[in-house]
Amino acid sequence: MTNANYPAPPFDTELKPVLDVVLQSFSSSLHPEDIPALRSGGFTPGVEELVKDRPIEHFERTVPGPQGAPDLLVSVFRRTDHTTAGPGFFFTHVGGLIFGDRFVGIAPIVDYVEQLDAVVVTVEYRLAPENPAPAQVEDAYAALKWTAEHAEELGFDPAKLITVGGSAGGGLAAAVTLKARDNNGPALAGQVLMYPMLDDRNTTVSSHQIDGIGVWDRTSNFTGWNAVLGDRRGTDDVSVYEAPGRATDLSNLPPTYIEVGSAEVFRDESVAYASAIWAAGGSADLHVWAGGFHLYELVAADTVIGTASREARMSWVRRTLGL
Repeated sequence: MTNANYPAPPFDTELKPVLDVVLQSFSSSLHPEDIPALRSGGFTPGVEELVKDRPIEHFERTVPGPQGAPDLLVSVFRRTDHTTAGPGFFFTHVGGLIFGDRFVGIAPIVDYVEQLDAVVVTVEYRLAPENPAPAQVEDAYAALKWTAEHAEELGFDPAKLITVGGSAGGGLAAAVTLKARDNNGPALAGQVLMYPMLDDRNTTVSSHQIDGIGVWDRTSNFTGWNAVLGDRRGTDDVSVYEAPGRATDLSNLPPTYIEVGSAEVFRDESVAYASAIWAAGGSADLHVWAGGFHLYELVAADTVIGTASREARMSWVRRTLGL
């Protein structure tokens, strides 16, 4: 049930029937005991479907993990006729930090390989609760550094490297961008935060509105963050790299694109993050898509706002990179 003090905004009329179908097999409220089922897969296309009948190649690399941690598996996508050193995108995947693999939610970014002759790198980061924070951000940052250091080998211009992620991966993209700023690199041309999971405290109006409805509701958000942070969730003992929404200094970040639906838990923390970037004198392009539920673009890509979301994001990428 939604909180009576904060009635939820309506879902987009074209999206609502799609949401009804999604909820036949995917609960609004996810609990710790649901994690094994979430890990059974089948949420988004596998790698074979991503590249099928397209001029795109996929290959894997094993790269050094963080100090004292296992090596990491990354996947690389680029055109089979790739020639120019164009943009590079470093992707961190959807999954609440508790499920999914490096391909979940990547489909709209793999499109950039074909459309922009881009190189896309995605990392298999460790999942919670087996691997609590900061394992996820440390893995992602190690893989980002490797990506930047191997720009020539991979075939992209290091001056055109953008971090991008969705949901939990959006939070990780924000986190590694903060780490890159604070650790003198790698230099980034931008960050794209798609419906990002930024704040463990779960105290915003939107986190109360989306309760028992939609996709990834208030309970699901507690499930994810509790798995990652354990007893530290909601306390002062959480770093800005673990929950970027806690950052008070968002100065000196690269140009930022943030998109979120109006009918999802992450709306208000996304708006707050953009506002904090502006307050610090930075550049942020914020899109709040009316009626959008969490992940609507992935499950309803051909709807009016699904199409509009991709077009707006592409426009920002082209403007930011001068393409």
